[in-house]
Amino acid sequence: MNAVLEELSSQHLKGKVRALRLSLMALLTGGHILLEDIPGLGKTTMALAFASALGLSFGRVQCTSDLLPSDITGLSVFDRTEGRFNFIKGPIFNNIVLIDEVNRAMPKTQSALLEAMEERRVTVEGVTYQLPEPFMVLATQNPVEQVGTYPLPESQMDRFLIRTGIGYPPEEVEKGILRQGSIRDEILHIPPLLQHEDLVEAIRTVREQVYVGEKVTDYIYAIIKATRTHPLVQTGLSTRGGIGMVDVAKAAAYLHGRDFVAPEDVRDVVHAVCPHRLIFRPEHEGVDKEHVLNAILKEIPLPLT
Repeated sequence: MNAVLEELSSQHLKGKVRALRLSLMALLTGGHILLEDIPGLGKTTMALAFASALGLSFGRVQCTSDLLPSDITGLSVFDRTEGRFNFIKGPIFNNIVLIDEVNRAMPKTQSALLEAMEERRVTVEGVTYQLPEPFMVLATQNPVEQVGTYPLPESQMDRFLIRTGIGYPPEEVEKGILRQGSIRDEILHIPPLLQHEDLVEAIRTVREQVYVGEKVTDYIYAIIKATRTHPLVQTGLSTRGGIGMVDVAKAAAYLHGRDFVAPEDVRDVVHAVCPHRLIFRPEHEGVDKEHVLNAILKEIPLPLT
């Protein structure tokens, strides 16, 4: 797994190591990831390269205000020769699905994603279809431009295991991009760097064979409890958020070559898993959630294991 990350970050996606690593953690745990950043920083390119390097199928949905749920899930079309309806699968039936500018879609269309993200299945006209394994939604939204956008409901934000950004590339990397131009065509020809069986085995290992000890569990619960009792926070981490913290910490431990979670794994993933799940009191909405989490982490001693 680390070899795949090193190959992508050194050859094709320089400057995107953190976003790639978090995307891999989400995939290993069966979660989904939300990338918040301005347009033009390579989010689509990163998603394409990620899918290609892992040998996974890729689908893309460009969200607009007139996007319908059937544009994501698929629809039934009447076949005159056979005299019956045939279901045409939508882009959601891929291993990696890029939902670009998700908050430009209407709430009804956004809700079409909820069943797919949570249940790994889609129900159309009363018929349920299973999605492929592995399956991950990689969604993007612009945190600055607000014209024509619909805020994601809390229930949907909570479906995203991780929220992060890409950021501007380092100076030398960006100069190289300016000289050489887009690498989109090159990305399309990246050979798979990992066998599908190895990826499935890695997902199983993270789920079943990475141990979470009692002290680490206590540490995670202390963080959860602190978010619920903080004076600036109206709604702290839910149980689902706590489970997400455990899952991502297990993936971090696996990528570090360990079969147990260390407290440092938890501390390192808090800022990717927690901020988008916190709801501040109305009078404190402008407060930086990262700063609040940093203050909470400083108050909770790191346990010795």
